[in-house]
Amino acid sequence: MSLLDLSNELAIGIDIGGTNTKYGLVNHRGEILAQGDIPTDRSPDVNEFINDLHTALTPILAEFNAKIRGIGVGAPNGNYYTGTIEYAPNLPWKGIIPLAQLIGEKFGVDCTLTNDANAAAVGEMMYGAARGMKDFIMITLGTGVGSGIVANGHLIYGHDGFAGELGHTIIRPGGRLHWSTGAEGSLEAYCSATGITLTAKEMRQKYKDSLLNNYKEEEINSKVVYECAEKGDEAAKETFRFTGQILGEALANFIMFSSPEAIVLFGGVIKAGDYILNPTREYMEKNLLPIFRDKVALVFSELKEADAAILGASALAWES
Repeated sequence: MSLLDLSNELAIGIDIGGTNTKYGLVNHRGEILAQGDIPTDRSPDVNEFINDLHTALTPILAEFNAKIRGIGVGAPNGNYYTGTIEYAPNLPWKGIIPLAQLIGEKFGVDCTLTNDANAAAVGEMMYGAARGMKDFIMITLGTGVGSGIVANGHLIYGHDGFAGELGHTIIRPGGRLHWSTGAEGSLEAYCSATGITLTAKEMRQKYKDSLLNNYKEEEINSKVVYECAEKGDEAAKETFRFTGQILGEALANFIMFSSPEAIVLFGGVIKAGDYILNPTREYMEKNLLPIFRDKVALVFSELKEADAAILGASALAWES
């Protein structure tokens, strides 16, 4: 397809979250021409949700009057192979939902679905820090820890569409109990924003003069930890060092699995900057075999956090 053809086409990117669903109209350069959102949890009936989505997008599509290349959707437990959302615990629609088929039929356009972390990886490969790379791992550090693995220019989906759940790998066997899965010692239990909050609450017990002790239990979160670290608080800085150690050790395992050119970090947690990046890099390199050392770039995403979900989802339409 020529660039001229691409310039006359737009893609729709849809990011489905537990509370809100974001959507946008995106061109092939990764520019979001229009965007908005609707509640995800307004109705337990997925058809009503799709009707709301269609109602919201119809005036936008009419305004731009462009050919729509396709629709890309990122969603929790989204299966690329089947186009279904399967048993997503934080969505109102239970069981197996044939979402790609339902959206495609409603809009009259091909629809591609994958999970939200894989969508972010595709977006990073098309528009962000991984442009031109064929082997990289995307790690999203937010409320949870998501991931997308790209090898030889293709996302790794596995035989059933659910490969790449690196956040649920066990990095501390018998360690911290995960609040949702019940697993002990998973990466997400330590390196998500939720995990950082739990670590900070443990650390402030050891550092009695910590600024963190000026906050009520429910007031502590990863943002507060960062603010305290900026003020020189040792408990806060140790929280990030410990988090970076665990993340770095996990990344070393992932590197020795797929030998990526880079690991791209994305999400709210990376706002901590060098507090988390430096120990992550240190422990990543320390735990690698010599043949892998000093070969893998550790970089932050180049996508704006507010736009990344829409861009990642829209990228699915361009690559399909």
